[in-house]
Amino acid sequence: MNIARHLVKMSSDRALLNRLEQRATEADQVIEYLKQQVALLKEKAILQASQREEKRLRVENVKLKKEIEDLKQSLIEAEARNGVKQIPLPTATPMQASPAICVSSQPKLSAPAIPTEKVNKKALDEEKKKKEKPDKKGEKKEKKQQAGGGDDAKPVDISRLDLRIGCIVTARKHPDADSLYVEEVDVGEPTLRTVVSGLVKHVPLEEMQNRMAVLLCNLKAAKMRGVVSQAMVMCASSPEKVEILDPPKDAIPGDRVTFDGYSGEPDKELNPKKKTWEQIQPDLGTNTECVATYKGVPFEVKGKGVCKAQTMANSGIK
Repeated sequence: MNIARHLVKMSSDRALLNRLEQRATEADQVIEYLKQQVALLKEKAILQASQREEKRLRVENVKLKKEIEDLKQSLIEAEARNGVKQIPLPTATPMQASPAICVSSQPKLSAPAIPTEKVNKKALDEEKKKKEKPDKKGEKKEKKQQAGGGDDAKPVDISRLDLRIGCIVTARKHPDADSLYVEEVDVGEPTLRTVVSGLVKHVPLEEMQNRMAVLLCNLKAAKMRGVVSQAMVMCASSPEKVEILDPPKDAIPGDRVTFDGYSGEPDKELNPKKKTWEQIQPDLGTNTECVATYKGVPFEVKGKGVCKAQTMANSGIK
């Protein structure tokens, strides 16, 4: 009897030991998975920080260049007011010691061959008048060309829109609007674009991070509750639901979205007064297979596929 009890106890201990070993193995697997997730989060944070720093440096570089140009212009204007003539040097001569764009020549009273300050001012005034006349003629020609052609002469169709594939690198809640997100988007340009979207009620914040989308890039930049938006995220839309359009799997930021039969070049910037976007938008929609279309022609990235909504068929797009 004692032997039987001992055997039962041993078997129960062995089963308990096996369960503990199994749980220990599962715990090791969970720990390894968590380590991988932490490593991925660290890499993502480093990437986002480097992109933000790059953007900040680019903006600072543009500001410095503008300050330098402003200082140059101020110096030239100050010299002109003081009668200093700006003389462009020849491109190359045998006697030149070192080339330069232009130099300032201050008239010397002791040199009789050099004109006086009054003569210099008169010469400057004559030169300004000569320069202004052709400029005005050029402006008149440009105005005539714009009146007779340009974007106004193009048909109002989907080719006027600059639709590109973009990657929403980061997204955050708008500081002054509960229904808006503020996103930093890569559309294949040297710097990220800031985009404001009213998607808070339709797309969770975590689903906005590091996702591909279709962007309308030639709308005129507009300030939305204090933040300037430089593009628009294209979505399948109905009164009840909104879905961000998905690009083809292999698409990358900067890829153009094209339409068979509409090969024109997009406007540099849509003129809000002409209501070009408002005229085109009613013809945008998804078909029965959720493919985004314009008058039945698919949104296509050449060689890579078409753009689609996840579930919304026969819906509008805006």
